[in-house]
Amino acid sequence: MPQTHQNYPLTIRDCGLATAFSLMQRSLPYAMMRFVILVVWSLAAFLWLVVTIGGALWSAAHIAEAFGIIWFLTCIAAGGWFWHTVLRYALHLIECGHVAVLTELITHGDIDNRGESMIAYGRRIVTERFGEVNLLFAANMMVRGIVGTINGIVEGISSSLPIPGLDTVAHLFAMVTRAATRYLDKVIFSYNLARTDDNPWGGARDGLVYYAQNARPILKQALWIVILDTVLSACTWLVTLAPAALLILLLPQSIRSMGAVPILLLAVLFASAARNAFIKPVFLVMVMVRFHALVKNRDVNREWTSRLDRLSDKFRDLGRKAAGSFNPSLQPARWNASLACRTTSCYRRSASPLL
Repeated sequence: MPQTHQNYPLTIRDCGLATAFSLMQRSLPYAMMRFVILVVWSLAAFLWLVVTIGGALWSAAHIAEAFGIIWFLTCIAAGGWFWHTVLRYALHLIECGHVAVLTELITHGDIDNRGESMIAYGRRIVTERFGEVNLLFAANMMVRGIVGTINGIVEGISSSLPIPGLDTVAHLFAMVTRAATRYLDKVIFSYNLARTDDNPWGGARDGLVYYAQNARPILKQALWIVILDTVLSACTWLVTLAPAALLILLLPQSIRSMGAVPILLLAVLFASAARNAFIKPVFLVMVMVRFHALVKNRDVNREWTSRLDRLSDKFRDLGRKAAGSFNPSLQPARWNASLACRTTSCYRRSASPLL
């Protein structure tokens, strides 16, 4: 069974905004990589949208209206497929490399990268623990589905009760719970790296228990993150939209008459890329540091383990795998390939809203 008493080193305990910005700055190459990928994706998505709408209008005008509808739906489906199955997973792998770097900074204060670049170090860690990365990606999709279902029930109940302001409270509750679980897989991955355990099943199980038994401080942290996210995102939108609006005003009337929508849309896409690349990692750091500080020198609460066992078949399955007699260090390549296969199929099954 995995260890239950966490005594790994912890250099950074402050989960404040200034510390998070400092750590993000120290791992800036990962933020820049993510930013470049998201900007390229935003430009490609913009061009794809032009092709989608233009092709649909042309097909409807020159062939038949049905062809225009088919073209539009096909292009939208293709773009959605690429986002959910290719780009989103690639960003997940990059973020896991970022988490590996951040974990070293949080626990040891420096990166033991053996002369490698920061990017090469993160890639090596993700490659060595590829099966675990897939496992936690699938687990996070499962948790998000459960949280989404709970939030849907709460919002449905609030909308049916004639109490003023209850919808707002339900919406805030949904925002906070999503913020609390958004980085769950990355935090557990960091936890496994910090405790240097080769049993990801046990690490994922213990990590989920720690999350549950520390729900109150984690939710408080999530509320603070929701407030910060609103403020910082608004500033990001202003920084990108203001120059775009000024550019539109400076353009000749003949060009402005063609429409300002494309420029504003590009500004929105650029702002979204900046938010995802530079702001969200700050919140990830805040949650990671908070989690490590909460579990430091704390034991797993077996009462919470029993509760989760009763509530979830998948959690019980984690327990069975954690207690198994396999040793992944004996056959790492074969074990990682097997785990990646199982967790990828699990992710495909759990991609629906209800899990």
